[in-house]
Amino acid sequence: MVMDDKTILKRISELVDEEHRLRADAQANEVGTDEEARTRLRELEESLDQCWDLLRRRRAARTTHGDPDAQGARPVPEVERYLQ
Repeated sequence: MVMDDKTILKRISELVDEEHRLRADAQANEVGTDEEARTRLRELEESLDQCWDLLRRRRAARTTHGDPDAQGARPVPEVERYLQ
């Protein structure tokens, strides 16, 4: 499925909102997050990395007169290997 930049940014916003809720819940309970919450946080971080990577590559394609719609999300292991 091809996503445009607006859709990707909306997805990023949704993921960030969920991440903030989970972290706020953990803080409010004054305990570490349970295993399920930690797993979900990791999934959110990976999804955010994928979304940001896709958005950067779409913008780069547009800048170099390429086709941004030809870009697709890269697998999590590939995106997670990048140095920040």
